[in-house]
Amino acid sequence: MLKEEIKKLLFGGTVIPAHPLALNEDRTLDEKSQRRLTNYYIDAGAGGIAVGVHTTQFEIRDPEFNLYERVLRLAVEEVTKKNLTRPFIKIAGLCGPTDQALEEAKTAKGLGYDLGLLSNGGLATLTEAELLERTRQVAAVIPVFGFYLQPSVGGRPFSYDFWKEFAEIPNVYAIKMAPFNRYQTLDVVRAVCHSSRRNDIALYTGNDDNIVNDLLTTYQFNVEGHPFNKQIIGGLLGHWAVWTKKAVELFDAIKIARDLGKIPASLLTLNQEVTDANGAFFDSANGFKGCIAGINEVLARQGLLKGNWCLLEKEKLSSGQADEINRVYRDYPHLNDDAFVKKVLLESSK
Repeated sequence: MLKEEIKKLLFGGTVIPAHPLALNEDRTLDEKSQRRLTNYYIDAGAGGIAVGVHTTQFEIRDPEFNLYERVLRLAVEEVTKKNLTRPFIKIAGLCGPTDQALEEAKTAKGLGYDLGLLSNGGLATLTEAELLERTRQVAAVIPVFGFYLQPSVGGRPFSYDFWKEFAEIPNVYAIKMAPFNRYQTLDVVRAVCHSSRRNDIALYTGNDDNIVNDLLTTYQFNVEGHPFNKQIIGGLLGHWAVWTKKAVELFDAIKIARDLGKIPASLLTLNQEVTDANGAFFDSANGFKGCIAGINEVLARQGLLKGNWCLLEKEKLSSGQADEINRVYRDYPHLNDDAFVKKVLLESSK
């Protein structure tokens, strides 16, 4: 079960960055920068972090690197050191076959994580029924945050019926929708609304290509003869791993607009600008091949990382991606939080 203060924050909606991995040039863990990143997200006002997820690089689990438990532990240590007076959600990425996912769930729970973000990626041989059973077993260990991962980075499409049954599983508290597809996103929202636990599931956007619109939209469906409304209440996003202070400010503006029931046209324009920036960071022009290196590149330019290196040498910026990042920096200066990061780094060096 979730702690009440964590549940309240989760269902109220918040900003949750997907935590990157800090490496030295020789591709060993840069512990100092890893800790600094965690502190950056806390100081920027994020409501939580997700560690051990796609942005952290799934390869941290490989025996040759063996970084999963270590990286999760570092983040917990930094959150604990902060002695925060506000709730802060700690989410651990879980993946692999059932046995692996269960072991990771036990590790995360033992370290004090609140939820497990359960990926279905890389499990193409399992049926939807088998994946649902896997979810039930993991949910018996740790509260589950569901995850619809886009096919271009290892995910697969799922049926409406899958998500409806997924929502019925006790101890599932949230679903991150990241198919980068309007139809598939709609499937999840509709399925949750038609489940008996429609009020017990928080929906979070992972659609980094449509962040603002996802958060502004109220979905409405006919449920048992009556209109039922559901919002995507927050975001768990790789895009929010960079320029996080401005992401928090944007999210606050979106919440105000939602509460007032008035959506200013400026927010719709901002959606286009954020999507354009995301295209550069995530390397959409090349099928997202440079998405992790792109995030790391921005953090390196800000001084939060030493470089954009990934565990695998093949994971790197695509041709022209650096120029695209230069362009969005130039065209949308109001989206970056470089001044804030500079201040944070100066204070941390004292």
